[in-house]
Amino acid sequence: MKPLYILLLIKAYFGVLLLISYFTGKNSGNDAFFKANRQSPWYIVAFGMIGASLSGVTFISVPGWVEASQFSYMQVVLGYILGYIVIGLVLLPLYYRLNLTSIYTYLEERFGTYSYKTGASFFILSRVVGASFRLFLVANVLQSILFDALHIPFWVTVIITILLIWLYTFKSGIKTIVWTDTLQTLFMLIALGVAIYYISDDLGIQGSNLLTYIIDSDLSKTFFFDDFKSANYFWKQFLSGAFIAIVMTGLDQDMMQKNLTCRSLKDAQKNMFWFTIVLTVVNFIFLGLGLLLTQYASQYGIDAHKDQLFSTIATQNGVGIAIFFVLGLIAAAYSSADSALTSLTTSFSIDILGIEKNYDVADQVKIRKKIHILFSFILVTVIIAFKYIIKDESVIAKLFVFAGYTYGPLLGLYAFGLFTKFKVKDHLVPIIGILSPILSYIISINSEIWFGFKFGFFILILNGILTFLGLILIRRK
Repeated sequence: MKPLYILLLIKAYFGVLLLISYFTGKNSGNDAFFKANRQSPWYIVAFGMIGASLSGVTFISVPGWVEASQFSYMQVVLGYILGYIVIGLVLLPLYYRLNLTSIYTYLEERFGTYSYKTGASFFILSRVVGASFRLFLVANVLQSILFDALHIPFWVTVIITILLIWLYTFKSGIKTIVWTDTLQTLFMLIALGVAIYYISDDLGIQGSNLLTYIIDSDLSKTFFFDDFKSANYFWKQFLSGAFIAIVMTGLDQDMMQKNLTCRSLKDAQKNMFWFTIVLTVVNFIFLGLGLLLTQYASQYGIDAHKDQLFSTIATQNGVGIAIFFVLGLIAAAYSSADSALTSLTTSFSIDILGIEKNYDVADQVKIRKKIHILFSFILVTVIIAFKYIIKDESVIAKLFVFAGYTYGPLLGLYAFGLFTKFKVKDHLVPIIGILSPILSYIISINSEIWFGFKFGFFILILNGILTFLGLILIRRK
């Protein structure tokens, strides 16, 4: 596919996003930026959250996992269902009852200021590293298929990327994102469907036989009960999936900010119900695509694996699939990145600076806009650092994994707050929050030697337990 066509596609795509921003940004203040005036239709939120949950990492990586891991990832996805039930029945009623803008305000009411700042700080750290990593992966793909041919350096690519996100989010924030995410989810799912159509057709699989072909393949093995020490053991992945959903959706300002734009708790719960069903189906389809891509690569002698599998086949298999691959990749990346930038702005404004308490109404919008610009610069800096300073891709991947560790303290804090009546020595909570992920990391990297056991996604639960135990140690008598 010619670089000029890709460039025109990107221009048209962002033109549509800016148009949406124009119509949603009229007469918008901080209430629209942070909460969309609590007027978002639940079904729009539910559909848009699909794209934000999957992100560019899922779009690129999940199809590439099938070759080595078969369909074992579905065990994690089934765990998500349990986690989303907890969010809908426990966390959402709490957030709506307290009428929260930032979900971490709960920690201040339950424990105190230090706990509140600790929870918000861990979210900010996680989101900066996680969003930067996701955008880094996508920017690398775009660089290789487009910007290298135009002799545009990587750092310029990154600046343009973040600038475009800033342009359509700076005025109305979450009010705009609720609608742009819906469009981006649609593009991503269309890209997924087109890719499956092209690949299955080339493999000679008729549409009516596609599901049978996938089910009958050895690569579609889903459940693994044989070795409890293995990282893909069913109960380990199922429980990990449940806790991942709870912390990375239910305890994540990015994801919950969308839910809190719904008109009522009932609407937010309907949103979670339908979101759960659609997300489960979409993840299965992504794995199905991964199976087809793996078979296609084997049949045609294409040497591409893991993250390179989808992009290699898509860009070498004709203009049609290439166009939709690029469109889906951009949609998946930016539906995650735009909401990350907005939620970072929200959390820092409300949780760290306390603009609603400490500043006049006239100054709040000005401060929020400055913070929005600040986090745009931070994301640019971190992504460029990944490329030019930390050149070892395995180290970058580990940084992304470590960002997941920072959700462990949030899990422990909320579990302790919801399921005990203890108070804590609030000033000691930051120490517990720092020690828990460090201890979890040490245990994780040595677990095979010490216990003959791979934690995998299960490390999140260990992290939360260590935080919970630490809070017991510092409880007030």
